[in-house]
Amino acid sequence: MQIAYQEMLTIPWHRLTTAYGRGTKIPALIEMEQYDKLAQLIEHQGTLWQVTPWAIQQLLQTLPNRPVTSVKKEEIQVYLVVACAFTWDGLTSSPVQHMDELLQEKWLWPEVEEEDEEEWEEEEPRGYEECAFMSYYVYSEYQMREAIPLFQNIATMRKDLAPILTELLELLENRQKLWEAM
Repeated sequence: MQIAYQEMLTIPWHRLTTAYGRGTKIPALIEMEQYDKLAQLIEHQGTLWQVTPWAIQQLLQTLPNRPVTSVKKEEIQVYLVVACAFTWDGLTSSPVQHMDELLQEKWLWPEVEEEDEEEWEEEEPRGYEECAFMSYYVYSEYQMREAIPLFQNIATMRKDLAPILTELLELLENRQKLWEAM
Protein backbone atom coordinates (compact mmCIF):
# COMPACT_ATOMS: atom_id res chain seq x y z
CA MET A 1 0.00 0.00 0.00
CA GLN A 2 1.32 3.38 -0.95
CA ILE A 3 0.23 6.79 0.21
CA ALA A 4 1.72 10.04 -0.97
CA TYR A 5 0.62 13.21 0.73
CA GLN A 6 -1.59 15.42 -1.42
CA GLU A 7 -1.71 19.16 -0.78
CA MET A 8 -5.21 20.30 0.16
CA LEU A 9 -5.54 22.40 -3.00
CA THR A 10 -4.58 19.52 -5.32
CA ILE A 11 -7.45 17.29 -4.21
CA PRO A 12 -10.50 17.70 -6.47
CA TRP A 13 -12.95 17.97 -3.56
CA HIS A 14 -15.70 19.18 -5.91
CA ARG A 15 -15.54 15.84 -7.74
CA LEU A 16 -15.57 13.62 -4.64
CA THR A 17 -18.75 12.71 -2.82
CA THR A 18 -19.78 12.96 0.80
CA ALA A 19 -22.82 11.66 2.65
CA TYR A 20 -24.70 14.77 1.50
CA GLY A 21 -23.32 15.71 -1.91
CA ARG A 22 -19.94 16.95 -3.08
CA GLY A 23 -16.88 17.53 -0.92
CA THR A 24 -16.42 21.17 -1.90
CA LYS A 25 -16.80 22.38 1.71
CA ILE A 26 -14.30 19.92 3.23
CA PRO A 27 -11.20 22.19 3.06
CA ALA A 28 -13.03 25.08 4.72
CA LEU A 29 -14.44 22.82 7.44
CA ILE A 30 -10.96 21.51 8.21
CA GLU A 31 -9.47 24.99 8.19
CA MET A 32 -12.22 26.38 10.45
CA GLU A 33 -12.02 23.31 12.71
CA GLN A 34 -15.71 22.53 12.26
CA TYR A 35 -15.21 18.92 13.18
CA ASP A 36 -18.84 18.01 13.88
CA LYS A 37 -19.92 19.10 10.40
CA LEU A 38 -16.89 17.37 8.88
CA ALA A 39 -17.72 14.10 10.61
CA GLN A 40 -21.25 14.19 9.22
CA LEU A 41 -19.90 14.47 5.67
CA ILE A 42 -17.15 11.85 5.76
CA GLU A 43 -19.06 9.12 7.64
CA HIS A 44 -22.76 8.35 7.76
CA GLN A 45 -24.34 5.28 9.37
CA GLY A 46 -21.13 3.27 9.10
CA THR A 47 -20.47 4.25 5.50
CA LEU A 48 -17.30 6.02 4.41
CA TRP A 49 -17.30 8.20 1.32
CA GLN A 50 -14.91 9.21 -1.46
CA VAL A 51 -13.68 12.19 0.57
CA THR A 52 -12.94 10.19 3.73
CA PRO A 53 -9.35 9.02 3.14
CA TRP A 54 -8.42 12.49 1.86
CA ALA A 55 -10.00 14.30 4.81
CA ILE A 56 -8.26 11.92 7.22
CA GLN A 57 -4.98 12.53 5.42
CA GLN A 58 -5.35 16.31 5.75
CA LEU A 59 -6.22 16.11 9.44
CA LEU A 60 -3.41 13.70 10.26
CA GLN A 61 -0.87 15.75 8.30
CA THR A 62 -1.33 18.74 10.58
CA LEU A 63 -1.64 16.86 13.86
CA PRO A 64 2.05 16.25 14.65
CA ASN A 65 2.98 19.85 13.80
CA ARG A 66 0.59 21.44 16.27
CA PRO A 67 0.89 21.93 20.01
CA VAL A 68 -0.84 19.09 21.85
CA THR A 69 -2.89 21.72 23.68
CA SER A 70 -4.54 22.69 20.38
CA VAL A 71 -6.04 19.24 19.81
CA LYS A 72 -9.78 19.32 20.39
CA LYS A 73 -12.03 16.52 21.55
CA GLU A 74 -14.23 17.12 18.49
CA GLU A 75 -11.25 16.39 16.22
CA ILE A 76 -10.57 13.10 17.99
CA GLN A 77 -14.29 12.35 17.67
CA VAL A 78 -13.90 12.57 13.86
CA TYR A 79 -11.25 9.83 13.99
CA LEU A 80 -13.38 7.76 16.35
CA VAL A 81 -16.48 7.99 14.15
CA VAL A 82 -14.48 6.89 11.12
CA ALA A 83 -12.80 4.07 13.07
CA CYS A 84 -16.21 2.76 14.12
CA ALA A 85 -16.91 2.15 10.42
CA PHE A 86 -13.95 -0.26 10.21
CA THR A 87 -16.04 -3.39 10.52
CA TRP A 88 -14.90 -5.30 7.48
CA ASP A 89 -13.36 -8.68 8.30
CA GLY A 90 -11.67 -9.31 5.00
CA LEU A 91 -11.29 -7.78 1.62
CA THR A 92 -14.13 -8.47 -0.77
CA SER A 93 -12.05 -6.81 -3.46
CA SER A 94 -8.46 -5.72 -3.75
CA PRO A 95 -7.95 -2.05 -2.96
CA VAL A 96 -6.14 0.16 -5.42
CA GLN A 97 -2.35 -0.14 -5.07
CA HIS A 98 -1.77 3.57 -4.48
CA MET A 99 -4.20 5.93 -2.82
CA ASP A 100 -3.62 8.50 -5.59
CA GLU A 101 -5.33 6.11 -8.00
CA LEU A 102 -8.59 7.12 -6.34
CA LEU A 103 -8.15 10.51 -8.01
CA GLN A 104 -8.12 9.04 -11.51
CA GLU A 105 -10.77 10.31 -13.87
CA LYS A 106 -12.62 6.96 -13.90
CA TRP A 107 -13.43 7.31 -10.18
CA LEU A 108 -14.19 11.06 -10.09
CA TRP A 109 -17.61 12.57 -10.51
CA PRO A 110 -18.26 15.01 -13.39
CA GLU A 111 -17.19 18.64 -13.04
CA VAL A 112 -20.80 19.82 -13.01
CA GLU A 113 -23.27 18.62 -10.40
CA GLU A 114 -26.40 18.81 -12.58
CA GLU A 115 -26.42 15.07 -13.24
CA ASP A 116 -25.59 13.91 -9.72
CA GLU A 117 -29.04 12.54 -8.99
CA GLU A 118 -28.94 10.42 -12.15
CA GLU A 119 -25.46 9.19 -11.22
CA TRP A 120 -26.66 8.06 -7.77
CA GLU A 121 -29.42 6.07 -9.46
CA GLU A 122 -26.88 3.99 -11.37
CA GLU A 123 -26.34 0.46 -10.09
CA GLU A 124 -22.75 1.42 -9.28
CA PRO A 125 -22.26 5.19 -9.18
CA ARG A 126 -18.87 6.41 -10.36
CA GLY A 127 -16.25 5.90 -7.66
CA TYR A 128 -18.34 3.29 -5.84
CA GLU A 129 -17.27 0.23 -7.76
CA GLU A 130 -16.21 -2.44 -5.28
CA CYS A 131 -12.46 -1.84 -5.68
CA ALA A 132 -12.73 1.91 -5.08
CA PHE A 133 -15.30 1.60 -2.30
CA MET A 134 -13.15 -0.91 -0.39
CA SER A 135 -10.19 1.42 -0.87
CA TYR A 136 -11.92 4.26 1.01
CA TYR A 137 -12.03 2.02 4.09
CA VAL A 138 -8.59 0.45 3.67
CA TYR A 139 -6.74 3.74 3.16
CA SER A 140 -8.64 5.56 5.89
CA GLU A 141 -7.84 2.80 8.35
CA TYR A 142 -4.25 2.41 7.19
CA GLN A 143 -3.53 6.11 7.75
CA MET A 144 -5.10 6.05 11.19
CA ARG A 145 -3.17 2.93 12.13
CA GLU A 146 0.03 4.70 11.13
CA ALA A 147 -0.95 7.50 13.53
CA ILE A 148 -1.30 5.19 16.56
CA PRO A 149 1.97 6.44 18.13
CA LEU A 150 0.77 10.01 17.69
CA PHE A 151 -2.59 9.23 19.29
CA GLN A 152 -0.79 7.48 22.16
CA ASN A 153 1.41 10.52 22.71
CA ILE A 154 -1.57 12.86 22.82
CA ALA A 155 -3.35 10.55 25.29
CA THR A 156 -0.28 10.64 27.55
CA MET A 157 -0.02 14.41 27.46
CA ARG A 158 -3.73 15.26 27.52
CA LYS A 159 -5.55 13.46 30.33
CA ASP A 160 -8.80 15.16 29.30
CA LEU A 161 -8.60 13.39 25.92
CA ALA A 162 -7.30 10.08 27.27
CA PRO A 163 -10.74 8.34 27.51
CA ILE A 164 -11.77 9.07 23.91
CA LEU A 165 -8.26 8.31 22.63
CA THR A 166 -8.22 5.03 24.56
CA GLU A 167 -11.45 4.06 22.82
CA LEU A 168 -9.99 4.99 19.44
CA LEU A 169 -6.75 3.12 20.09
CA GLU A 170 -8.60 0.01 21.21
CA LEU A 171 -10.63 0.01 17.99
CA LEU A 172 -7.49 0.34 15.88
CA GLU A 173 -5.37 -2.12 17.86
CA ASN A 174 -8.11 -4.78 17.93
CA ARG A 175 -7.83 -5.01 14.16
CA GLN A 176 -4.12 -5.85 14.24
CA LYS A 177 -4.61 -9.52 13.26
CA LEU A 178 -6.62 -8.53 10.21
CA TRP A 179 -3.84 -6.24 9.03
CA GLU A 180 -1.16 -8.84 9.69
CA ALA A 181 -3.04 -11.18 7.36
CA MET A 182 -3.07 -8.63 4.53
